[in-house]
Amino acid sequence: MITDWCRALAVALALLVAAPVAWGAASETFSLVYLYRPDDPFYQQHRAYTGLTLRDAHRPLAGAKAAIRESRFKGQVLGLKFELLEQALAEGASAPDALRNTLTQIGARVFIVDLPLTEVIELGKVLAGESLILLNARHSADTLRGDNCSPVLYHTLPSQAMQMDALAQFLSSKNWKKILILEGGAPGDQLLADSFQRSMAKFRLQKVDLRSFVLSNDPRLREKNNVTLITSGVKYDVLFLADSVGEFGRYVPYHTQRPLLVVGSEGLQPGAWHWTWERHGAPQLNQRFDRVAKRRMTDVDYAGWAAVKVVVEALVRTESTDVATLRDFLVSGNFSLDTYKGAPGNFRAWNHQLRQPMLLHAHNAVLARAPLPGFLHQKNHLDTLGIDAPETPCVLAR
Repeated sequence: MITDWCRALAVALALLVAAPVAWGAASETFSLVYLYRPDDPFYQQHRAYTGLTLRDAHRPLAGAKAAIRESRFKGQVLGLKFELLEQALAEGASAPDALRNTLTQIGARVFIVDLPLTEVIELGKVLAGESLILLNARHSADTLRGDNCSPVLYHTLPSQAMQMDALAQFLSSKNWKKILILEGGAPGDQLLADSFQRSMAKFRLQKVDLRSFVLSNDPRLREKNNVTLITSGVKYDVLFLADSVGEFGRYVPYHTQRPLLVVGSEGLQPGAWHWTWERHGAPQLNQRFDRVAKRRMTDVDYAGWAAVKVVVEALVRTESTDVATLRDFLVSGNFSLDTYKGAPGNFRAWNHQLRQPMLLHAHNAVLARAPLPGFLHQKNHLDTLGIDAPETPCVLAR
């Protein structure tokens, strides 16, 4: 708490010296709009047949609220009030139409978009020429940073490529290079396995085999639903599990034929945040979030927090509420965000992905932070994680 107070005081003093009150004595309101669907099926709890909750998805809203709350002090110093408006889309309503209506009614031009992937892609295409900032704090899909990137989309959640590269770096650093991949039949499973295989090639890991599993108790399918049988007859160092649903995967550790590690959907996992991260002011951030949400901070919560903080930081540094000015500054070499992970974050100009370290964690401990020592880049070591400029299909900037 003392560290937080000192940090806030130092920021206030610096702002008072550098820019006494950029917007004048009267308080001006800057609105960020959180756009979502109340009936979004993604947030429906997924339960196993026994009634256990397997996936407890949280919206990035709580993280955004925490960031708004902790940004009030900066706003007071600058004579600027930050507000977060929640806009729910009616069933069947067009997201672009709803967003344009908001522009007309209240003039807000910064949106945190919590919508299904297809709608985020649509917004990016339809509104590509508008003077807007759309912040994606929900989807890690590489397509949003690649073929379906957009000049108005900015991503605070790490891409799937960043996550898989972090995991591959860790395995390579341990010299655990022979990988058996276990892939389920859900749509997200193949995407996860494909992404990891690209990271394997990047960091010279070896795929010894790729085997599919089926969520079933049918004894006739035991070669696909029995973990011991699926993992037998092959030599490997680590098993990579691609199970986006989680019902099969929770039984994989300790049931493999050989006593080896499981990574991916179970065991060691990469993420933007974990509640056990204990360095660089992370305990204080966790405490501030808990006061707002009454629970532990997740990856998506962190991305929602970062979505607000990047905008606030850009406003403070540019002393401007002009969206064009803010957009240019976000991808400039002058922007940086305190990530609470030991390295400043900033946006990649070519696909608008927020650079940031990745945390590799088990269920109750962070075991490593990527980029790991020894993985170097000619310009920015954080670009060893994710799609680099020469490889990107996105053409926002080269």
